[in-house]
Amino acid sequence: MFPRFLSALALLAAPAAIAAPAPVSGDLALVQQHLQSVETMTAAFSQTDRAGKVLTGTLTLKKPGKIRFQYQQGVPILIVGDGKALTFIDYSVKQVQRWPIGNSPLGILLDPSRDISKVARVVPGGDARIVSIDAADPRHPEYGRINMIFVRDASAPSGLMLQGWITLDSQNNRTTVRLSNQRFNAPVSDGAFRFNDPRPNSHKN
Repeated sequence: MFPRFLSALALLAAPAAIAAPAPVSGDLALVQQHLQSVETMTAAFSQTDRAGKVLTGTLTLKKPGKIRFQYQQGVPILIVGDGKALTFIDYSVKQVQRWPIGNSPLGILLDPSRDISKVARVVPGGDARIVSIDAADPRHPEYGRINMIFVRDASAPSGLMLQGWITLDSQNNRTTVRLSNQRFNAPVSDGAFRFNDPRPNSHKN
């Protein structure tokens, strides 16, 4: 479930574009401004997989490159980006997997200099309050698709509030992440992105 959740998002850091690059404008430019203006974010999250299983936890983000998905008590899983790599830790089996941040699924959130026009497009919708961004790389179907959903909110950075995202992998496995209680640009310690490596004879991160 969790590696699939990560790999389905990997298109966000892929170099290929959906179409020929064009100047960022309209709602896509607004999303770009929002992402550039957010230096830190914390939020509660709810993650639902294709079977309907729901896990909750806390998301902590600090740019550039740092993110932490702290799952609810009793779930022995942790996902941490330390600025260099994104790490998936399963404490139940003492398993650790790492990806370079440059190839990570959450690149669009973690890199304030990212030009999202190279990976994303606005999805037209019937509700003017909603801004929906879809990204996919036709040269890498194994990356799947991601749809990021924002709500217009004057109190949020650049007038947008990230509500969450939906991923669909190459096997049509769907994962939905919903955010709540979002807080922006408050101080976040780098210590929030450290973790205990469960592998024998490993160094503590």
